[in-house]
Amino acid sequence: MSRVQTEYQLWLDDPAIDPTTKEELRAIGGSAKEIEDRFYKDLEFGTGGLRGVIGAGTNRINVYTVGRASQGLAEYVLQTGAASPSIVIAYDSRNMSPEFALESALVFAGNGVKAYVFKALRPTPELSFAVRYLGASAGVVVTASHNPPEYNGYKVYGSDGGQLVPEAAGQVIALVGAVDSFNKVKKLGREEAEASGLLEWIGEEIDIKYTAAVASVSQNSDIVRQISGDFRIVYTPLHGAGNVPVRDALQAVGFDQVQVVPEQELPDSRFSTVKSPNPEEKEAFTLAIKQAEAWDADIIIGTDPDCDRMGAVVKDANGDYIVLTGNQSGAIMVNYLLHSMQERGTLPGNGVVIKTIVTSEMGAVIANHYGVPTLNTLTGFKYIGEKMTEYEQTGEHQFLFGYEESYGYLAGDYARDKDAVIASMLICEAAAYYKTQGKTLYDVLQELYESFGYFLERLESRTLKGKDGVEQIGRIMESWRTNPPEQIHGKRVLEIEDYSKGIHGLPHENVLKFKLENGSWFCLRPSGTEPKIKFYFAVQGTSASQAAEQLNDIVQDVLSRIDGQGSE
Repeated sequence: MSRVQTEYQLWLDDPAIDPTTKEELRAIGGSAKEIEDRFYKDLEFGTGGLRGVIGAGTNRINVYTVGRASQGLAEYVLQTGAASPSIVIAYDSRNMSPEFALESALVFAGNGVKAYVFKALRPTPELSFAVRYLGASAGVVVTASHNPPEYNGYKVYGSDGGQLVPEAAGQVIALVGAVDSFNKVKKLGREEAEASGLLEWIGEEIDIKYTAAVASVSQNSDIVRQISGDFRIVYTPLHGAGNVPVRDALQAVGFDQVQVVPEQELPDSRFSTVKSPNPEEKEAFTLAIKQAEAWDADIIIGTDPDCDRMGAVVKDANGDYIVLTGNQSGAIMVNYLLHSMQERGTLPGNGVVIKTIVTSEMGAVIANHYGVPTLNTLTGFKYIGEKMTEYEQTGEHQFLFGYEESYGYLAGDYARDKDAVIASMLICEAAAYYKTQGKTLYDVLQELYESFGYFLERLESRTLKGKDGVEQIGRIMESWRTNPPEQIHGKRVLEIEDYSKGIHGLPHENVLKFKLENGSWFCLRPSGTEPKIKFYFAVQGTSASQAAEQLNDIVQDVLSRIDGQGSE
């Protein structure tokens, strides 16, 4: 019997599996492909932890895989030898999020580890803050970020408030793997856990402290308050956890003209008003743009379901609303933050900006203009958080700003994960500051291009689901690794960075980056959280049109080879 059939039968025979779940499994008994997809592997920790489609099976997220993961995490925390082991749990608006959060808490309690659980949905960055504020041993966020509605996930955080990096995640994975029967998952009932003090519900106190921490990073709240009556913000939480905390943070620094998109204000696990609850996509802003046009808003901001990614929409030269890319928003915020600090005399001599290897170099060039170095990490904010903690301990650098092209940003040292709350506050504050100078953020972006070069980027991807998809992604990476191109659209490949070899002092990761002779580059990276392979492209041109043409040529050449490979 194959591994797939063995696992499938084990679930059917396991007395710890409830009858409803077994009925779901029997219903797919006639589909060998469906059984294989559900059982050919266990869900793995990627750049965002455990993430998968909700349903029965080892390759699905459900109360059993969550319980098993929680058992392994509890054992990991106990092995650290903490005197009073505890884990903070937060969750977003997704289907089964409250149930998975409670299941985790009861398993932690069953192992003698105290669980602090938020009473209702909260942003991922507030969880990171809470772990640090409460001095907890670890943290968990139940979320699948901006994935489709059928997904949920389980992000794990260390005692520093950062997502687990590979070494620590590997230890947790080993302990989870050792839980070979659901009968080994220790669990208390809710009433017993509450009565024993091993389950404590948290909320308002953390909210107040978190909002204060975010507001403390404000650079020009005096200017915000002066212009607040004439500065209009439209905000959409996209049915997620950002609704209250984003508005609280904006209010804390003086913004009082804020409209929330009513159709997208309340939690909705189906995300019924959008194709995808992703602020990277213009379609997600359709309702917000309509509302902004009617109100003549200065800026639109949107956050994803767990409120760790922020997208901004601004008026272009024609007065039309356009969605900024993550790289553009990042460059604007780097410039605004460092300029404001320099202006106020608070720019530290050992400051540092941290970004990922697939993020535009524009922010690094801007930071260098202010005398601030930029450090590159692998993709995933956990690596930025890891460096923050290192610098906090060594004092080598003072962290100023961290970001990645996928709309994740952080300023300040109160958390260790990307934070759409502070990003919303910071980019609105930048827009208000520049409005007093008669400029929009679009105007500012054009000035940055003229000063530092026309940086242009694009992200393409191919979704390849299931076991066959995993194998195809592997073939694509192997082909480019063993048979790399000598040139792309007439430009020589000067350097190939294979991050699977652990280069530049970074951990090993299956990523290939190709640098061309004209300063352009492209990168191949299988996603750690979705059934995708992603392709990142970046150029630096002498004009907007020249950069666009150059970028298009590189993209076409690379993707023609990718798509030509098919399933060979």
